[in-house]
Amino acid sequence: MRNIFFIVLLLVTPVMATVGGGDITMKNKGGDVVFSHGTHIEGMALACTDCHDKLYLSKGQHKAVTMKQMQKGKSCGTCHNGKKAFSVKGDCAKCHKK
Repeated sequence: MRNIFFIVLLLVTPVMATVGGGDITMKNKGGDVVFSHGTHIEGMALACTDCHDKLYLSKGQHKAVTMKQMQKGKSCGTCHNGKKAFSVKGDCAKCHKK
C-alpha cells in the first residue's frame, strides 16, 4: 500500500508543479499590475487554453496594450468587460498597485 502512495505522488507532483504559471508583474507608470495565474486558474476555474494560445502566447511574445485598447476588448478587456469579470473601466486600484 505504501508503494502505491509513492507511485501516485510521483505521478501527480510534476502535474501540480506545472499548473498555474505563478504571478507575473507588469511594470506600469500608473502602478504595477500583478497578474495571478492562481486566481484565474483555480479561483475562476479557467483552463490554460482559455487564454493561451488565443489571447496570450507567452509573456515575451505578448504586446503591450493601452487601457483604451483593453476597454475595446483587447488583452485583459476580453474578459474584464463588466459581464464576464469586473470591468477594466473604473477602479484602477483593483489591478494597479502603487
